[in-house]
Amino acid sequence: MNDHYQKIKEYLQQLDFDITRENPSSGILVIEKEDVGIKNLIMGIAPPILIMEQYIFKINNHRDEVFKSLLQKNRDIIHGAFVLDETGAKVIFRDTLQIENLDLNELEGSLNSLSLLLSEYSDQIITFSKY
Repeated sequence: MNDHYQKIKEYLQQLDFDITRENPSSGILVIEKEDVGIKNLIMGIAPPILIMEQYIFKINNHRDEVFKSLLQKNRDIIHGAFVLDETGAKVIFRDTLQIENLDLNELEGSLNSLSLLLSEYSDQIITFSKY
């Protein structure tokens, strides 16, 4: 796992992401790049996959229109998807990638997908977080 960890860390540095926390022994990196809307994105290196999760907002009022809109938006997302945490109260962006043949372009594509989602869908996210 250490080789995978180091490779992913180097890719993140090449992409100018700030690594705010890390735990090599458990394969965890927390990254941010606030100018593209990414803050406290958790990356879990768990061979054979890389798991990326970004908290988006808390659901205060379980309204069908929120869930319907999130599911419809999932269809437009290039990489990753909106998911709910185990309590059903938090909306998270989640993506998984195969580590074995992971390259810089693939990781960048997933991170760009999240950034694009946040910029295009920000008004709706803000609205949902106020319900």
